[in-house]
Amino acid sequence: MLVLIKNALILPIDDAMSVIDNGYVHIDGDTIVAAGAGAAPEIPNAEIIDADGDLVMPGMVNPHCHMAMTLFRGLGEDVDDRLYRYVLPMERKFVTPEMVRVGTELAALELIEAGVTTVADMYYFETEVGRVVDRAGFRGVVGQTIADFNPPDHKTIDEGFALAEQLVAEFAGHDRVIPSIAPHAPYSTDIAVMNRVARWAEDHPDVPVQIHLAEMDSEMEWCAKNHGMRPVEVVDKAGLLRKGLICAHCLHVNESDIAKMAHAQVCVAHNARSNAKAGRGIAPVEAMRKAGIPVGIATDGPMSGNTLDLFSQFAPVTMFQKLLGHSRKPMPAVDVIRMATIEGARVLGLDRKLGSLEPGKKADLIRIDLSAPRMQPVYDIYASLMFSAMPVDVRDVMVAGKWLMRGREVLSLERRKVMRDALQIAGQFKAEMARIDAAG
Repeated sequence: MLVLIKNALILPIDDAMSVIDNGYVHIDGDTIVAAGAGAAPEIPNAEIIDADGDLVMPGMVNPHCHMAMTLFRGLGEDVDDRLYRYVLPMERKFVTPEMVRVGTELAALELIEAGVTTVADMYYFETEVGRVVDRAGFRGVVGQTIADFNPPDHKTIDEGFALAEQLVAEFAGHDRVIPSIAPHAPYSTDIAVMNRVARWAEDHPDVPVQIHLAEMDSEMEWCAKNHGMRPVEVVDKAGLLRKGLICAHCLHVNESDIAKMAHAQVCVAHNARSNAKAGRGIAPVEAMRKAGIPVGIATDGPMSGNTLDLFSQFAPVTMFQKLLGHSRKPMPAVDVIRMATIEGARVLGLDRKLGSLEPGKKADLIRIDLSAPRMQPVYDIYASLMFSAMPVDVRDVMVAGKWLMRGREVLSLERRKVMRDALQIAGQFKAEMARIDAAG
């Protein structure tokens, strides 16, 4: 299929972070052929899209999420011990392949509507997640979680690795769904399991590895008590601090940790909103980026951060760094949008394939309506995106040259069915919460 988008305000996300006031994008099949300024070329038999001044930019990349946990969103928000009182017991009781499918479909609907075209996920029954991503038409790095706390889909570590093998077998060579292995965190796998993951990864060089790292005070205390080390040092000792490791959070990292991470060429998924909501602290994002560590903007799971769009992350990302620096200068808008696109793609090892509108890259792009009063006037389009734009402004979404949303209508999912299935399971959750509360 040939597509020509013209009369658009274009953010190609090139090295100069250019802004093309009146430009076009030419797409052939799943690939961008050209993106430029001025009058659009004549393309016989192409679908012509007149953007009428709307913004066209690369689809956004969310490098850390737990999609199926949409069904836990808003549950027990004001309860201090909600993780142990509600969430973990309910996960063990209710998390099944069907629940994961339903929760992931709800997340997929939300992500597409928000202009997120690539997501990295780590949860349970991850083959179900991969299947939903495939049907919905966007891109996903889908990580099978491995942990030692009796998770819903494996009772032993051996079973966890078997699930990872099944995931790899099902999606090997898939163009949009990339299988991944996800040791949960240092405190929930320990050195022996992380070392086993490292050795497994040597035999599966094309499989990304994801992990939660340096996220909580309790994690810091556990690592110090059990190993006399910081979390980054524990992962390093396990042989897992390696090129391409996707590290979520990295709140509690010092200069020595950052140097180790940069030397090992790991990548970071930054979850500003989720971190702040839990009162866990502010990650030293500018210091990590200055050290050469790619940092993408992520949402975390919807139980933790509630929303899966990146627009709601932008203000916290920049504001927290400005607070640390006592200045407006840290984390400027161009850096934030870069982290949401090409740098997020780099975190997932996909920057040669997506994250910018360049010839030869995959046609993953979004169209954003600029007509809302809060979006006008536009002096700096990057600042407007960072502080004013919302998911509702995303009008069209394309992945691999196929439209997933046109005119705010998602084409790849049945909205009514997705919502109906999600609310049915939410009713079961409410009943279980009432039972738990009645039991004291």
